Amino acid sequence: MDKIDYRKEWKQLYNPSAKEVTQVEVPEMQFCMIDGEGDPETSPAFHEAIEALFSLSYAIKFMVKKGVLQTDYAVMPLEGLWWAEDMAAFTSKDKARWKWRLMVMQPEFVDEAMVAAAIDDLRKKKALTALDGVRFERFAEGRCAQIMHIGPFSEEGPAIERMHRFIADAGCQLAGKHHEIYLSDTRKADPAKWKTILRQPMASAER
Repeated sequence: MDKIDYRKEWKQLYNPSAKEVTQVEVPEMQFCMIDGEGDPETSPAFHEAIEALFSLSYAIKFMVKKGVLQTDYAVMPLEGLWWAEDMAAFTSKDKARWKWRLMVMQPEFVDEAMVAAAIDDLRKKKALTALDGVRFERFAEGRCAQIMHIGPFSEEGPAIERMHRFIADAGCQLAGKHHEIYLSDTRKADPAKWKTILRQPMASAER
């Protein structure tokens, strides 16, 4: 049985340059997602959401592999949208006021019934309170700027500034939420080698 790896199939989306900002067109995709708020470093809800999303994503994967479809694929990485009601709190790194949406992309052959069945099965096996907050939704970003950041999250600032400058130089403005895609297992990898895709939707500037 061949294994599908969407990160390889969609290199333009999941393997950007770390040297320069690039522009991509991100198609509509479907995700299991959970919303929350608070400091990601100290919030139990943040880590519970990650555990629930990956437990669910693997449950769906094995359901698809063993079921009628008999298709194998690599589970996609964790993604996060970040914002604050008062963006001054976001730019000043007042993390207690940050809002986040954690997401894991699901293949197009996964449907709502599969997700619901996987959630029911997981509830019988694990006490994952964050499962109650899972949504299965489609999400589209369209035109975006993105760059690969290599290093700890605390050092993302210069790369984010480059991305924003790229958008301004293109005669565009920021649109949508700050988006990060986490390619490294931060529990095991050296922080100096963490790979994080930084993505920002962009739109033509209003006149």
